[in-house]
Amino acid sequence: MNSSVAHLVQAIPPATTPQPKDWQQVESQVGASLPKDYKQLVDAYGGGSFDDSIWLLEPWCANRYYDLVTENKERPEILQRLWSMGEPKPPELAEEGVRVIPWALTENGMYLYWLVRPGQDPEDWTVILNEGRGPEWERHSVTCGQFLEGVLLTGDVESSYFGDLPADTHEFRPSPVFA
Repeated sequence: MNSSVAHLVQAIPPATTPQPKDWQQVESQVGASLPKDYKQLVDAYGGGSFDDSIWLLEPWCANRYYDLVTENKERPEILQRLWSMGEPKPPELAEEGVRVIPWALTENGMYLYWLVRPGQDPEDWTVILNEGRGPEWERHSVTCGQFLEGVLLTGDVESSYFGDLPADTHEFRPSPVFA
């Protein structure tokens, strides 16, 4: 297990044992291989909320609002509409063939994405997040596991959006099941 994921699992024990995923089928639907640390997170936790702050998206989540596959289909279209209406596009996304894949979100509508460049190994994808209700983007040259560990546990990842973290106590809550 990746060291960041192992640290998270030790500090924030999973609440349940999630159903195993058919990662080959998930990756086929998303249109890309996914980073190992993300798959380890989902295999350990399933989808849900870390410290009532960051919602890990899960493939085929019973709650469609936290479903990786659904978000991967909808978010690119939503972003494209915003950019066509004049919201500034981050310079990284102007490069040919670059895309984002959402992997987490917050209650206030902020999305955490992987920045995916053509030919780049998923283990080298980094985190880029959008404030959700505005044009600001924040970049972090870390994997999703490192990002969660750094924001939730160590404070090593500085983000203007998570100033109240790390918390003194930690909890993971599985995604609620409703349509």
